[in-house]
Amino acid sequence: MFHPGIRYATQHRYKPRVLTPLQLATDIKMRDRGVSFSERQQASGSVFQQSAKFFALPLDYKLSLSRKEYRGYTPLYSENLDPSSHPKEILPDWRPTMESLIWKSLEVGKKLMSLIALSLNLDNDFFEKTALNKPEAILRLLHYPGELGDEDLCGASAHSDYGMITFLVTDGVPGLQICKEKFKQPRVWEDVFHVEGAFIVNIGDLMERWTNGIYRSTLHRVIPTGKERYSVAFFLIPPSDCMIECFESCCSESSPPRFPPIRSGDYLNERFMLTYGSEKELKCSSN
Repeated sequence: MFHPGIRYATQHRYKPRVLTPLQLATDIKMRDRGVSFSERQQASGSVFQQSAKFFALPLDYKLSLSRKEYRGYTPLYSENLDPSSHPKEILPDWRPTMESLIWKSLEVGKKLMSLIALSLNLDNDFFEKTALNKPEAILRLLHYPGELGDEDLCGASAHSDYGMITFLVTDGVPGLQICKEKFKQPRVWEDVFHVEGAFIVNIGDLMERWTNGIYRSTLHRVIPTGKERYSVAFFLIPPSDCMIECFESCCSESSPPRFPPIRSGDYLNERFMLTYGSEKELKCSSN
């Protein structure tokens, strides 16, 4: 589901046509968004510097920022870090660095979703009106130690992401792998190579449900390589009250909907419950 040769195009240069999942589930190079190579390097370099500074802080301090409603610090094998929860006096460049990446990632995400909409015979602004009008975007910083003490352990075991799409930025250390045929056994894992100045894109579960499996969520994992590794993940998730129901263009009599309708927030609650156990539910609209 990755192809390093396909470039990201802006809307005014894009000639409408139906794109295949292979053409869209790819790394995005932002040079056509007016972001220079030096700007991309500077942005990713600053984020990794701030990430390393945070993970180097004393454990007691990091634990004081423990996860609440799925956001905050938790030890190895856990999830989200919320930039707004870190005092400026500890890491003064933290908030502006993370906010800059969030806004840039959101802009690129909107452009990519417009191309996905066209590939599904939808209006190019469909997701802008329904899923990106108030998205639940999450930035997650990841730190993998070089050695885990058990050769059978993964830095992150095999899983798919829960939302629409995920952007990944890596520091060049290998370890990320994907399985293109996730329903086949035995699973075949392929390395995902680092591309300087590019995003790696994962398709999420909600996109698979929306498209009846036309866009399949990306099964991936991180294996230890003996080297310390940092990465950044940006999750683009619809509002919690957004109904996820198979598009008409993605089903037929011979291919009926495979998944029942579900609100985005309800689906995420189900997945988070499996990941963490009992936690406070996400707030969903009653509408």
